[in-house]
Amino acid sequence: MKLCNETLSNLPKDVITPSYDREKVKPRIVHLGFGAFHRAHQAVYADILATEHGSDWGYCEVNLIGGEQQINDLNQQNLLYSVAEMAAEGWSGRVVGVVRRALHAEVDGIEAVLEAMAEPQVSIVSITITEKGYCYQPATGTLIDDHPMIQHDIAHPEAPKSAPGTIVRALRLRRDRGLPAFTVMSCDNMPENGHVTRNVILGLAKKQDAELAKWIEANVSFPSTMVDRIVPAVTPETLEKVSQKLGGIQDPAGVACEPFRQWVIEDNFVNGRPEWEKAGAELVQDVLPYEEMKLRMLNGSHSLLAYLGYLAGYQHINDCMQDDNYAIAARHLMLSEQAPTLRTQGVDLAAYADSLLNRYRNTALKHRTWQIAMDGTQKLPQRMLDSIRYHLANGTRFDCLALGVAAWIRYVGGVDEQGQPIEVSDPLIEQLRALVNGSTEGEARVKALLSLNVVFGSELPKDERFVSAVVSAYQQLLELGAKEAVAQLVKKL
Repeated sequence: MKLCNETLSNLPKDVITPSYDREKVKPRIVHLGFGAFHRAHQAVYADILATEHGSDWGYCEVNLIGGEQQINDLNQQNLLYSVAEMAAEGWSGRVVGVVRRALHAEVDGIEAVLEAMAEPQVSIVSITITEKGYCYQPATGTLIDDHPMIQHDIAHPEAPKSAPGTIVRALRLRRDRGLPAFTVMSCDNMPENGHVTRNVILGLAKKQDAELAKWIEANVSFPSTMVDRIVPAVTPETLEKVSQKLGGIQDPAGVACEPFRQWVIEDNFVNGRPEWEKAGAELVQDVLPYEEMKLRMLNGSHSLLAYLGYLAGYQHINDCMQDDNYAIAARHLMLSEQAPTLRTQGVDLAAYADSLLNRYRNTALKHRTWQIAMDGTQKLPQRMLDSIRYHLANGTRFDCLALGVAAWIRYVGGVDEQGQPIEVSDPLIEQLRALVNGSTEGEARVKALLSLNVVFGSELPKDERFVSAVVSAYQQLLELGAKEAVAQLVKKL
C-alpha cells in the first residue's frame, strides 16, 4: 500500500497527519526545486502552521529539470508525503499535507508552470535549486551571461529553461495582467542569497527588456534566508526505514532528516507572508551574520570532513567523527579559522561549534561524504575562500582551510588514495578535467586548479602565501594520505 488519502487512517498513532481541512489550504507559494531539503524544511514549517495555527498557506511544487519521478510520486499520492526525523534513540514521523499542486516543466510544459506562478493568490516564489541552478558566478555573485540556458532565455524569453528565466517570465505575465508582484525567496546555501537572486533576475531582465527590469526593481523583493537542517540524500535503505515508521505503507516521496531545524528570514515581503515565526523561524532585518556563521562553521567544516573523509575511505560524516583527529580538526576550523571572520554578535560560538559536532555524530543520519563533496566549485568561495582572504589580510593562520582546499584539489583529480576512480559531480566538470589532464601531479596540479578564475578570482592565485600553503598541504596529502595528513595537522595546532 502507498501513502494516500485512503491509507492515512492506517498509519501508526504516533505519526502526525494533517488534522486540518486540506481544501482550505491554497497554493500561495510556488516552490522551484522539490528536492529532499525543501520537503524536510520549508514545507514542514508550513505544515506546522496549518496544523497548529490554521494557516492557509500551501505550496505548488515545481521541478524544472530532473526529478520527474518525485513529482509523479507526489501526484500519485494525493500530494501527500512523509518526513522522518532520525535520531540514534529513535525516529518520529509526520505526513505533510500542505502541497496542493505539483508540476514538472518538461512533463506538464513550461506554460503550465508559468500560469501557476501567475495565479492571483501567489504571493511568494521560493527556491531550492542548489547553487548551480542560479547560473551565477560564485566569485562575483553575478549572472553568467554566456551560460547556455541564459543564452536560450535571452533569445526565447517566452519559453524559458532556467530558473531565473522562468521567474522573469512569470513576473512579466503578472505585470501585463495587472497583478501584484510576488516576493522571490532563495533558500539555498549562498551568502546573501537574496542579493545573488536579485542580481541574476535583474541581470537577465535587463538583457530581455529594460522596462520590465525597472518594474521588477520597483516591485519585487528578494529577502535573504539562512536554512539549516541536515538532510541526507534519500536511499532505498532510507525509504525502507520510512516505510517501517509508517507501519509498512510505502512512500517513495518520503524523506528523512535530523531532528534539528533552523530558519532565519529577512522580513522583506511585498505581498504578504506566512507567520513562520509561530513555527519557530526567526524573522530579522539582517540575515548575513547568521548566513556567514552557518556557511563557514557548519558548511565549511562539512566540506572539510567530506573531502578529507572521502579520501580516507570514510563514507559518512558520522564515520569521520569516530576519528578523533578529524573531530579536533573540524572544531579547530570552526573556532580558530572561521569564527574570527564572522560578524555575528551575541552568539556563543563555542557552544554552536559543539552542537554541530554533536549533530555530525548522529549515527542514524548516514550523510554521505560523496554527497557533500558535490559541486565544490560552487561551494568553496563562500565556505572557505572568503575566510582565507580574511586571514591573508590580517596575517593570521589558516592551516585547516588550506588543507581543505588541497583536499578538494586531490578529490577533483578523480582518483582516490587506493587508485580507484572518484565520481566527481560538478557543473564545471569539463573544465576541471581539462585542468587535471593538462597538468602533472604535484605543485603544477595545484596551480592549474587555482587558475580557475570563476572559483578563486584573480587575486588569490597571485598570493604567494596562499599558493604556498595549499601546495604544502597538497604535498602532504600525496605523501601521507588524508588520515595521516589530518593527524599531523592536529599535532601542530
